[in-house]
Amino acid sequence: MIVDDQYYDVIIVGTGAGGGTLARKLAPTGKKILILERGLFSLRESSEVQDIELFKKERFHAPEQWYDENGEPFSPQTSYCVGGNTKIYSGVLMRLRDRDFESVQHQNGVSPAWGLKYSDFEPYYTEAEKLYQVHGKLGDDPTEPTHSEDYPFAPVEHESHIQIVVDGLSKQELHPAYLPIGINEQGRTDSEDSGISPALKYENVTLKTSAHVVCLYTNPSGNTIKAVQAKIGDQSYLFLGDIVVLSCGAINSAALLLRSQNEKHPKGIANQSDLVGRNLMKQQLSVVIQLTADPNSAMFQRTVSVNDFYWGDKDYRYPMGHVQNSGGILRDVIFSEAPPVFSPISRLLPGVGIRQLATRSLGWWLQTEDLPNPENRIRLVGDKLHIDYKVSNGEAHDRLVYRWIDALKQVESLHPGMFNRVAHPRSNMPIQVVAHQCGTCRFGEDPQTSVLDLNCRAHEVDNLYVVDSSFFPSSASVSPALTVIANALRVGDHLIDRLK
Repeated sequence: MIVDDQYYDVIIVGTGAGGGTLARKLAPTGKKILILERGLFSLRESSEVQDIELFKKERFHAPEQWYDENGEPFSPQTSYCVGGNTKIYSGVLMRLRDRDFESVQHQNGVSPAWGLKYSDFEPYYTEAEKLYQVHGKLGDDPTEPTHSEDYPFAPVEHESHIQIVVDGLSKQELHPAYLPIGINEQGRTDSEDSGISPALKYENVTLKTSAHVVCLYTNPSGNTIKAVQAKIGDQSYLFLGDIVVLSCGAINSAALLLRSQNEKHPKGIANQSDLVGRNLMKQQLSVVIQLTADPNSAMFQRTVSVNDFYWGDKDYRYPMGHVQNSGGILRDVIFSEAPPVFSPISRLLPGVGIRQLATRSLGWWLQTEDLPNPENRIRLVGDKLHIDYKVSNGEAHDRLVYRWIDALKQVESLHPGMFNRVAHPRSNMPIQVVAHQCGTCRFGEDPQTSVLDLNCRAHEVDNLYVVDSSFFPSSASVSPALTVIANALRVGDHLIDRLK
């Protein structure tokens, strides 16, 4: 094993929404920063499907196997490259609602409070929206929390088919709102262009790619990380530093801590509470397809969200969740995971190819909060990573689906010549789609019930931080990306003070 001859003030593992943003935040300090990324730089166009052949090639899956609760192998949809999963995300950057930080009663359990309030995150949400060039509009969404500043950029206008649906929803006294989305001249903003690339302009920042971190080593007392082991090619290296920050994704960060067990941490580093890897949440994600009689480009942006059912409705007093359009189906990476959704459509429209089906379809993503369950967890069996996971909150999600289909039918009744109203096919995302993963190293004030403190530092290890979505105590129903970015900026301020 080779010991790197440099000593770093901060070592950041992972370049996704958390790690990439934190690197940019810390870069101007002049402190010596090392960033370790398992993958390489990817082509920008990899974040857009574009080619229908991708529906068959699983291009966006990691080159490894994980195992489900039955021991069956699968290839996870997760991105190992500079920018991490922000290279394949939708670009939706939405704030959690203020009540998401409180304890919320659901039909099947309680979503726990966070220990911090929306007001603690609000200035960092504002900073994050500027950094990732978020386009949006205030005032349309009744669940939108208070903003100290307006969105930095005007909203992206709706595609013509979507505008017709928006108008029809408004006639139902619903509140379709412009979807906050990060966009620049090249397309969706991500943590490569908004985080890593600006950070690398500073001479004190070093990035090593193809650096797969496999173990963390502590000092003899176990209260400090002394070294990070990474495999680069066929060679193992040890990197030494004062502060170590993990941002590998909720599943891989937990797995790394579990793999790094030693005499002082027999159940894994920072795992005295036995909560590392537990409480995995990944939201319930379904897509509902709306068929159109005339074609669209299938390449337009996501632009609209509906949160009228977020906290329930008059017929159901529990939260149901969030709705947004998919954008053009040929632009949506996660659609490449679910070609079976097109099977019922092809039976309804015989003789029409998949590309033509895509251009005559509008996709709607429905997201429902996943409740924490300690038995939903990451386990290691030898070198094999197992995901034990059972869906929670299913009735709430089903109600959201049925309520949304009813809303679409009312829209379609206003335009009978525009929509093919024979069916609204639905597809649920399987375990392989680990989008919106969170919760495996929850933060809190009590070391018995949390892994990290409120600054996302491990209770048991003084110089170890985690800034991906592992820290979430609850999943909420909106996409987690902006909260991960905002939290990285918040932790960045804490680290700047510590580094002084």
